[in-house]
Order: sequence, then C-alpha cells, then structure tokens
Amino acid sequence: MKKLELKLTKFSEVLQKEPDFDFVKKLIKKFPKSEIYLVGGASRDIILDRKTKDYDFVIRNVKLADLEEFLKTLGQVNLVGKTFGVLKFQPEKSKLEAIDIALPRTEHSIHLAGVYRDFKVQSDPQLPIEKDLERRDFTINAMAFEIKNAKFVDPQNGLSDLAVKKIKAVGKPELRFKEDYSRILRGLRFATELDFEIEDKTWLNMKKMVGYLNETAIPREVMAKEIVKSFKANPVKTFDLFEISGVFRVLMPEVLAMKDCPQPKNFHSEGNVWNHTRLTLEKLGGSEFKKEFGCQEISEELIFSSLFHDLGKPFTIQTPEKDGVPRIRFYEHDIKGAKIAQNICERLKLSSYQGKVKAENIEWLVKNHMLFTRGTVLGMKNSTIEKYFFSKIYPSRDLLKLIFADIISTIHENGQPFLENYQEAKIRIKEIEKIGYKDNEPKLLLNGQEIMKEFNFKSGPKIGELLKALREEQLSGKIKKKQEALEFLKKYLKK
Repeated sequence: MKKLELKLTKFSEVLQKEPDFDFVKKLIKKFPKSEIYLVGGASRDIILDRKTKDYDFVIRNVKLADLEEFLKTLGQVNLVGKTFGVLKFQPEKSKLEAIDIALPRTEHSIHLAGVYRDFKVQSDPQLPIEKDLERRDFTINAMAFEIKNAKFVDPQNGLSDLAVKKIKAVGKPELRFKEDYSRILRGLRFATELDFEIEDKTWLNMKKMVGYLNETAIPREVMAKEIVKSFKANPVKTFDLFEISGVFRVLMPEVLAMKDCPQPKNFHSEGNVWNHTRLTLEKLGGSEFKKEFGCQEISEELIFSSLFHDLGKPFTIQTPEKDGVPRIRFYEHDIKGAKIAQNICERLKLSSYQGKVKAENIEWLVKNHMLFTRGTVLGMKNSTIEKYFFSKIYPSRDLLKLIFADIISTIHENGQPFLENYQEAKIRIKEIEKIGYKDNEPKLLLNGQEIMKEFNFKSGPKIGELLKALREEQLSGKIKKKQEALEFLKKYLKK
C-alpha cells in the first residue's frame, strides 16, 4: 500500500504541473473546499502503469452552474444534461480529447430493461464519493483518487481484484447486467485488454444473460465498440471467450458453423476450420509474422478478415461420400465467405467504432485471400500485382498479411506450410516498388487522349488494350520516359 501511496502522490504532483491539466490546479484555487477525484479507468490504469487517454473527473462541493461557468473561462464546455450533472470539457490549447467532468451521482434502472437510457440519474454535489462509486460496473472501475490530498478511495475493494487480476461486478452481478446488458461485452473486453480472469459469479451471470444482447434495444454502436476493442486487444483470447460465453452464438452464429467443418488432413493437419481459424488469429501476433512484417501494428480489419476468412467453407463443403469428389473441397468458399463476413459487419455495425472495420474492406480481403491458389504467381501480370497489392481503394498490404497468416496456419501433412507462391509474390512486389511505387504511384507515361492523338485512333477497346500493355511494360521497369512509351507502342502495333 505504501508503494501505491507513493505512486499516487507523485502522480498528483505531476498532474497539477502538467499543462494539459492546468485546469485542475485552477479549480482547486477557485474552489478551495472542492474535492476533485480522478475516477474509473484512469485511476485503474495509473495503478497498472498503463497509458490512458480517458480522463474522467468527479468534483464534490461545487454547484454545477458554478463549475460550468468557471470551466468556460478555461476552454470549451458542453453540458450533457442537468440531471446527469456531466460536462464535456475541452481545455484550451490542449491535445487531450474532451474530458468528462461530473458531479457525484446516483443511478437507478427504472425497469431493469438492460439499456443504459432506462436509468433515472440524480446528481448531487454533496453526495459522498463512495455512493457515486456504487453505481459503477466492475470493482476495478469503482476506485477514485482525490488529487488535492493524494487520497485513494476504494469502497468496492477494486485494488484487491487488480492484485489478483480479476474482473468482478460491483455488488450483485445479475443486477449490474440487468441495468445494462452491454456490460457483458464490456467485462469480456476488460478481460482481454488486461489479460484478467473473470470472477466466478460474474462469469456465471454473463453466460446466463448473454442472450439478452440480441433481445434488447442496446445500440449496435455500443456493442460494436466493445467487440472491436476486444479483438484488437487480444484476438485469440477474445475468440475463446466469445465461444464459451455464448457471444458468438448470440451475435455471430455463422462463426460457430466452422466448428464441425472438416478439412482434408493432407493439407490441414491442424484440424477443422475452427482450429485453423484460431491458429490464424494466433499467428498474427507470433514470431513468424513479426519476422516477416516487423513489429507493425495489426489493424482491426486484418484481425476481422482473419476471423472471417474461411466462413464460407461450412456453406460450400463437398465431400467424397456425399458429392463424389476425390477429396473434401470448398468451391468458391472465398466468395461465399466474403458475403457472410460483410453481412456480419453490417449487422453489428462494426464500422461505427471510429470507422476501423469497413464492411467493404473485410469483404474484399476475404474474397481475395485465396489469390495465390488460383494459379502460380509467375503467371500473373504486373498489372494484377498492382491491382491487388498497390490498391488505393482497399487495404492491399493487409491482403498480403492475411495471405501469409493463412498460409502459415495451413499445415500440410509434412508439417510445413506452402510458401512458394507467397515468396514469389514478394519478389514481384519489390520489383514494382523499385520503380518508385513504394512512396508514390508511378504516373501513366501516356494517357488515352495522348495515345488517340499520337496514333490518330478513335475512342474504343483498342485504347484500353494499349494502356494495359503500356502499363505492364512500365511496371516491369523496362520503360521510364514518355518517348520510350511511344516507341514501345509503335512496336506493339506492328505485331
């Protein structure tokens, strides 16, 4: 506890000196009887030595009108609601996102309908901070730090749960979830972000009540935020928790179809489609992937396309017993899976969270993840390589990463993945990068209008053919100047 007190005292000193939080020092001076508490995730993250962007403050002993009037002299203020007693405050000349500054408040769900807007909220500047913390979701979020005196307030024993890495609901878990069912997803997200375990009673009620996620008026945007953040934090743990908690069953039943879908053992010794998908997610953070791409951040779209890339297999499977094929096959599973993936993304509004998971991008990635199995890369035109791996419209570099993750998760009976096509594609991509593509797309040496004028042609299919031939030659690095392009076309037309 002494270490914690030392850490909080030091943080209190830093906070009051930090320019972004200059308003704290001024508030203390303006309202000497005030108590200013840092609450929720920020206080938790300080204890865990985690970086945080979300700073929420609760201020006692100051009337809302007085607080609002004073903060307006220090930045931009928006009143969320008089009853809520919450202000959105953007400090002047600060790089911080808008900060929530609130009075202590109580909340009571009117009908226990599982939706946050069903709450009756009452703010009170004199309300003890302990009462405010009683309304919080999990104990690790029900702590507060009083800045002026560096005092730690922990009525729900959240610190003890932090020490043993446990997610535990405040009070009765059933009641907490009945107040707001989205807390089920929120709890799972904390478990993945912090790599914590979920306390037994809390876990039991999560599984018992997970079905309500689909039966209540919880905004899809709220659920999308938790789903995306969970997979971003830890794809494999989220995959496992969503399975055993029932989230997949309730929100993405299509995913569960992969569990009973077999694969030919000579190509997939790792097992069925479910096992392969889990392994693909695991490979995203593995040593092979990092060796190939460095320690680049793994995008949300890459994670979800990895989760969804083989969704089409259970719906397209053909077997020797039923269909008379020589081995298990999945004709056009990439096309079928792309549509299913797009439907899931749109149904759950995954793109609503900061636009990080666009349904059309996921569809494109899933649809093209089998690109290297449609033929040898050696036979691909440079313009084809350009289309898929230098796209300005779609996340083309994520496609290369998805293909790699899929390949190294496809374990042949000899224990090795088949990487020849991938390696050849890398060589081809680097060759195109050498002509200046890495930083800027090489401009056309001649456009259609110039070709028509130079050769006295009319608009038509022939111009498209010439442009494609010219682009192919340019991407190979054989021609670099306009005059060279003209000479190439003259020879091409004589063929």
